[in-house]
Amino acid sequence: MKNKIVLFDLDGTLIDSTQAIYESFCTAFKAFNKDTPNIESIKKLIGYTLEDIFIALGIEEKECPQYITAYKEHYRQICNKKTILLENAKESILKAYEFAYLGIVTTKTGLYSKDLLQHFNVLQYFHCIIGRENVTKPKPNKEPILKALEALPKGISNSHIYMIGDTPLDILAAKEANIQSFGVLSGYASLSVLQKYTDKIARDSLEAISIIQSI
Repeated sequence: MKNKIVLFDLDGTLIDSTQAIYESFCTAFKAFNKDTPNIESIKKLIGYTLEDIFIALGIEEKECPQYITAYKEHYRQICNKKTILLENAKESILKAYEFAYLGIVTTKTGLYSKDLLQHFNVLQYFHCIIGRENVTKPKPNKEPILKALEALPKGISNSHIYMIGDTPLDILAAKEANIQSFGVLSGYASLSVLQKYTDKIARDSLEAISIIQSI
């Protein structure tokens, strides 16, 4: 019998789509004759919304919609080919599915998230996919987590509900939603950064799931 809920972030937690993301940002900047950003500046911002990333990279807010459109048009064409499952990610999903109800909470577009999970043949393990278009306020706000919990079975206490993610955004959203969290080192935030927000840190999603199963 399943007695827990596990919510996963995507980028840096289950998948590595750095190449697809960076190429799509470069395509958007080139479309408007702007100098392309370097990859490290992009990696530091992965996890935030596209609008927030473009603004952080110097694009005016009023210009963001056209940049986002250019980004998405390119990303949609390459995301499956240039994204990989992280090491142990599929194993962590299968292991978690044995004892928990699963959901995805991401700032990535939900439509693309579903396509990617289908591509990797793991979509069927998830009860819900909450993406950027499904909420008004993304992580670190609690709204995406609460939206996911609405779609998941009720009656499981918050002490048995977990958010697994690789950035402070995931940890902060979990705290605001009054659920548990695990930071993982498979993505874009360093150990020293994650330690500022939580003492529950695992190498990757599989180690986090193994610990959660034993609790």
